Amino acid sequence: MTGRASPEASGAAASRRGSAARRRGLRRRLTDNLTALLAIGALKLVLHMPDRPIWALTDLAGSISYRTSRTRRDRARRNLRRVVEWMAATGQGAESYRAAATDPKALEALVRSAFKNHAAYSVELARAPRFTESWVNERLDVENPEEVEAWLTPGRALILIGMHFGAIEVPGIFAIHHLGKIVSPMETVANARIQRYIFSTRDTIGIRIVTLEEAGVELLAALRRNEAVGLVADRDLTGRGIEVELFGAPMKIPAGPILLGVETGAPMYMSAVRRVGPGRYRGGVRQLATPVGSTRRERSRDLARQEARLFEQFIMEAPEQWLALFHPIWPDLEQPAMHDGDKS
Repeated sequence: MTGRASPEASGAAASRRGSAARRRGLRRRLTDNLTALLAIGALKLVLHMPDRPIWALTDLAGSISYRTSRTRRDRARRNLRRVVEWMAATGQGAESYRAAATDPKALEALVRSAFKNHAAYSVELARAPRFTESWVNERLDVENPEEVEAWLTPGRALILIGMHFGAIEVPGIFAIHHLGKIVSPMETVANARIQRYIFSTRDTIGIRIVTLEEAGVELLAALRRNEAVGLVADRDLTGRGIEVELFGAPMKIPAGPILLGVETGAPMYMSAVRRVGPGRYRGGVRQLATPVGSTRRERSRDLARQEARLFEQFIMEAPEQWLALFHPIWPDLEQPAMHDGDKS
């Protein structure tokens, strides 16, 4: 025979559950605050360290990550193999990269370098507040300065497309010095204090960050005010992107820049900067042609194809600096059967 709990027992149980929930909430807040203090402290330490030791430590961190991160290492190898095999098959890019298509040691050297470049990106992210106009001008070799000066002029709506490639912070800061403020979306960081710190540091260098949820409205409004917007657009985070062929295989890129371009008619540019030495950079800006097509869909598809071709051109300059290598890019390479040859 079963009996019903008395009101007093039910109330006591509810009280215990409430107390347990409050303790869990308190522990979570304490953990988040401690994580934020440690992360922000580390970012500030990296920000203020001298150049020479920080780059030596960066290489060491990249080497350690390469040795200890097998899953990321295997994915980077698969993705890099696709890039260099396509380069070899089409005869494009430097011979040193094409050789990695058939030389496992050369391919593995690229994978190791990819980890070091990822570590360098993390350092540059922390040190972005130091990147003044004179700092960038001293260290950046612009490959097409005449076109850049003509294209990047303040007081006009334009869409600047970036990539998870090389020194992501540098082209944005270079553009800011030509255009003034840029409005740009960013993924939400789980820790609110860390997110506020990142947003505030970006604001000090002239980037007004908006969340992905706000991006559609905020970017469209900025273009209608004749302001510049910037988007990093080589990884589709939503699964609702536009399919293109990249390095010979289908994948998706974000629809946002394309839809903005078709909707507003704003000129579109793509920029990428690669590392050529510790604290030394080279890169440029290229303009997308006015899309062709009689319908919105046709114009969108044309812009997507143009983006993909420019992505390829930039990536071929230094495939190991493409940070997207550590993430899913091509669906077919994420199938279990494709992993058999990736044991190290």
